[in-house]
Amino acid sequence: MSEPTTIYILSDSIGETAEQVARAAASQFVGETFRFRRFPYVNTPQQIDHIVAQAHPHNTLIMYTLVIEDLRVHLRSRATEYKVRAIDVLDSTIRELAELLHHKPDSMPGVQRQLDSHYFDKISAIEFAVNYDDGKLTRGIEQADLVLLGVSRTSKTPLSMYLALKYYKVANFPLVPEIIIPEILFKMPKEKIIGLTSDPSKLNQIRIERLKMLGLRKESDYANVTVISRELEFARRVMQRIGCKVIDVTHRAIEETASLILQHLEEVSGFCKLDDRP
Repeated sequence: MSEPTTIYILSDSIGETAEQVARAAASQFVGETFRFRRFPYVNTPQQIDHIVAQAHPHNTLIMYTLVIEDLRVHLRSRATEYKVRAIDVLDSTIRELAELLHHKPDSMPGVQRQLDSHYFDKISAIEFAVNYDDGKLTRGIEQADLVLLGVSRTSKTPLSMYLALKYYKVANFPLVPEIIIPEILFKMPKEKIIGLTSDPSKLNQIRIERLKMLGLRKESDYANVTVISRELEFARRVMQRIGCKVIDVTHRAIEETASLILQHLEEVSGFCKLDDRP
C-alpha cells in the first residue's frame, strides 16, 4: 500500500482558505489517501524552518497563504533547500488583481477574518432566526426584516437560517388551523411577509419520511393527504388576508427560493442588504 500524501497547510491567519483549496483539489483524486496538517498563525522564519524540516523527506506537499513577502521568500528558499514541493495558494490571484487594479496589496494577515461590524450583524441575524423559529417567539417579531409563513415542512427553518447568513433577521411562523395567528402579523407591512406553499402529494412524501426518522407511524394525521390539503387551504386564506407574496416551494431548492425572496425584497425596498457587505 502506497504512503498517504500529507498536505501541510501554512498560514499567517487560521489557514481555512488554503485547507479548503487543498481538500477540493484532493477530492479529484479518487482512490488516493490524503492527510492534512494545518499550521495557523505562522509569523516567523523559525516556525517555517521547523515545519519544512518535518515535511522532509516524506511524501508531502506544502500549501500556504502567507501575505508577508519576507515569509513567502523564506518558505520558498527552505522548500527548495529541502526539495519539498510548495504552492502559494494566493499568489497568482493577488498578482492578477494587483495588475488589474494598479494597486499593491496591503499584506495584512487575517483581514478576511477580522471581527468587524458585518460579522456581528451576521451573528445577530442567526440568533434572531433561532429565537423566532417556528413561532417560538412572537413578541418583538415586528423587528424582523422578514417573516416566513407556511404549513409544516415548507422549508421555513432552513430558509430562515440561509437568509440569516446573508444578514437578514428572519422569523418564521407555522400556519396550523389549531394555532391562533398573532394579530401583529396582520398589522405588519405585507412586503415583509412571505407565504410558502407546496403540493399536497409532495408534502405527504416529505412528512412520511419525517415520521420514519422519528420512528412514528406513517398513518398519522400529520402525513394524511386530506389533512395536509386542509392545512394548505387554511394557510392560503391567511396569506390572502395578509396580502403577502406567496412562493410555491414544491420543486425549488432552498437557494432558489431564497433568491426569489431577496429579489422580492429588493423590488419592494429598492435595495438588498448584501449591497453594502464585503
